[in-house]
Amino acid sequence: MMTIVRKFGYAAAVIAMAAVAALPFGAQAAKNSVNIAMTLEPPGLDPRANAAAAIGQIALYNIYENLTHINQDATVSPMLAKSWSISDDRLVYTFNLLEGVKFHDGTDFTSADVKYTFEANAAEGSKIKRKKRFVNMAKIETPNATTVRITLEKPRSMFLFWMGESTAVIVGKESAATNATKPIGTGPFKFVSWVKGDSVVMEKNPNYRNADSVKLAKVKYRFINDQAAQVAAMMSGDLDLIPFSRASAGLGALQANPDITVSFGTTEGETILSTNNKHPALSKLKVRQAIAHAIDRKEIIDGAMFGAGIPIGSHFAPHNPDYLDLTGTYPLDRAKSKALLAEAGYPDGLALTLKLPPVPYARDGGQIVAQQLNKAGFKITIENVEWAVWLKQVYKQKNYDLSIVSHVEPMDIGIYARPDYYFQYDNKEFNEIMEMADGANDPAERSKYLKMAQKKLANDAVNGFLFQLAKTTVRKKNLMGVWTSSPMFVNDMRTVYWK
Repeated sequence: MMTIVRKFGYAAAVIAMAAVAALPFGAQAAKNSVNIAMTLEPPGLDPRANAAAAIGQIALYNIYENLTHINQDATVSPMLAKSWSISDDRLVYTFNLLEGVKFHDGTDFTSADVKYTFEANAAEGSKIKRKKRFVNMAKIETPNATTVRITLEKPRSMFLFWMGESTAVIVGKESAATNATKPIGTGPFKFVSWVKGDSVVMEKNPNYRNADSVKLAKVKYRFINDQAAQVAAMMSGDLDLIPFSRASAGLGALQANPDITVSFGTTEGETILSTNNKHPALSKLKVRQAIAHAIDRKEIIDGAMFGAGIPIGSHFAPHNPDYLDLTGTYPLDRAKSKALLAEAGYPDGLALTLKLPPVPYARDGGQIVAQQLNKAGFKITIENVEWAVWLKQVYKQKNYDLSIVSHVEPMDIGIYARPDYYFQYDNKEFNEIMEMADGANDPAERSKYLKMAQKKLANDAVNGFLFQLAKTTVRKKNLMGVWTSSPMFVNDMRTVYWK
């Protein structure tokens, strides 16, 4: 089946799907193993070392663990920290750690590992994407092996939530240097192998503290970039789970199969037309406003996502209680776009390059966005690049004009307060707003500042705000415990089992 798909492409895949749709599944995978499809292969397996969401999809909560755990409903619960207390001024967090926990290499997990991890994250030369959070740790004390006391420079209302994100995984000093290729954590699964271009395999950790609660003996992540190939593999029984499906064109066949369940949930993935705000032309507000007036979000969602997506007008999740609908800030008006371009000094149009990573929503959406901008007086050239190239050229080197990508970290509006981030948006007013939001202890006060931040980004047209990425989950009917909504791009396999 896979050979057919690769050789003949999407059309053959559809024919193949139709052929197998009427047939029962072949031999089902063993009841203690799962085959999972992933669209993108990660550049490494250390979540602290790289921004790619694919790392967390494999490693977070499976191989590595955190002080806290973020649940499917975005609440926070204990993980390596069994409990904690917070000082009245919200500066000092005292974590009481689990006892008897070991890393996969047999070494003991202690408070020293927490101290090492967080100090390494904050150290000069650290490239971790959330470095500021760890720099804010003024002091880390370890009174004993099972106690960590962290004193913050400034209160941070989201601190416990942040401790459950991928950048806060706890690692051992002995394995830190090789975690990108041979990850060692304290989690319920141990890394077994990585065949580049094909798959990552992990197996149940027999020494896990709650080993009896972990029902899966083996998890295999298969890297299948072609969406039609994913659908065909699911229909033939070669796959058990597509946790973040983008194969909208094949959903009908999947939904019609009685042995497959398709569910629709939410993510924190804000899909944006990323804009280099230091580009000579894109640094001008009128040019960015011209882009905003040219975007037809419904057309993009219908054409690239088959209707699965919620329009956004700023960098914020629609399901968040503090969300503001700002999609009307710059209504579709291409005549206005052309006028703004002329006022900005480009009466004959503006040539820009749209650099696209290899995910369907970006490639398909990019074609539509380019057409929309061209109708408004722009001259867009599309450049398709592989994921590693995108990370290097766009994310790290900031060598781009425009791009399209989903930012999937929860509550990540704060990235706009990082002037070195690849948007290169540097605004004192916005930075001050976020400082007030991060330091607010009262929920109503924090909500006020988060709404101000959303308005500021929308008014400044920092990026082209497109849609919230939906979570479409495709699984075998008897595979239970899979997250159907996701506050993070994570596949928490601890509670997954076969019915």
